[in-house]
Amino acid sequence: MKDFFIDIFEYHHFFNEKLIIEFKTHKSEIPPSTYALFCHCLNAHQIWNARVLKEVELGLHQLHHLEDLPKLNLQNHSKTIQIINEFDFAQLITYQNSKGKNFSNSVREILFHIANHHTHHRGQIISEFRKNNIEPLVTDYIFYKRNN
Repeated sequence: MKDFFIDIFEYHHFFNEKLIIEFKTHKSEIPPSTYALFCHCLNAHQIWNARVLKEVELGLHQLHHLEDLPKLNLQNHSKTIQIINEFDFAQLITYQNSKGKNFSNSVREILFHIANHHTHHRGQIISEFRKNNIEPLVTDYIFYKRNN
């Protein structure tokens, strides 16, 4: 299962890097709300990593400077790989959500949630690219596997 999750997060990291390039290339054409959604994706990834690792969390809707996104993406990826390598997937993590309510979920559930959350919002971002006449990246997992 470790290899599977590493592969999934390599895929997400790869396409986050590509999306950052697209945001730089089409900065004036992309609506601020689409950029904010991508920041939200990176923030949520950091927040879940921080919950597992007991670190300080970013704000869920915090905006970042475009030039800071590659570093945040790399930090997220590195921390997730650390979690995959160091934690038992069945281990329960107790945390507070953004509203202060307590929950517990397994590391496996959290990892799946991070990946699923990225996929969901990446689809929304791609849709926004199309609406703004920007040729979207093909970000399907199988396409990634065929070419990497």
